[in-house]
Amino acid sequence: MGKRYFCDYCDRSFQDNLHNRKKHLNGVQHLRAKRAWYDLFRDAAAILQEEQTKKPCRKFLQTGQCDFGSNCRFSHMTEQDLEKLSAQVQGEQRSKELQQEGADIPPGTIEDWLERRAKRLNASEAQSSLTPCQRTFQYPPGWPPVQDLPPSLQAPPPGGWPVPPGLQWG
Repeated sequence: MGKRYFCDYCDRSFQDNLHNRKKHLNGVQHLRAKRAWYDLFRDAAAILQEEQTKKPCRKFLQTGQCDFGSNCRFSHMTEQDLEKLSAQVQGEQRSKELQQEGADIPPGTIEDWLERRAKRLNASEAQSSLTPCQRTFQYPPGWPPVQDLPPSLQAPPPGGWPVPPGLQWG
């Protein structure tokens, strides 16, 4: 059968040779699928800038549907959508400015974190000083009862597992 090439963008495979791969990679369906994939990762500022340059799609505004879908050269965003997107872009810009100024850390946060860390370290030191018999295990809430666990996940019996006679490790 030979090697097969699988295109992640188009979710299809075909026989792998130079002619088939070149034909697929230059095809309209592949280029659209690839563009749609990368559009998922664009930031809000780029989307807003692109949408503001487009004219509104009359068919989409009248019926709520467009035959061209994401390939339409007109904008499918309403005024409210553009306002929300603009507010999101402004919020992102403000947060970037605050991060650059160093004001993104509220006062007291580091001290609180250091306190919690010190408590956690003290508790772990106290727990490590106990013998294994003195340590208490707390069963996580929401787990099934111990009796319903498969044998591989159940605790070993007291004294360990019985060794069958004649068993040799090696």
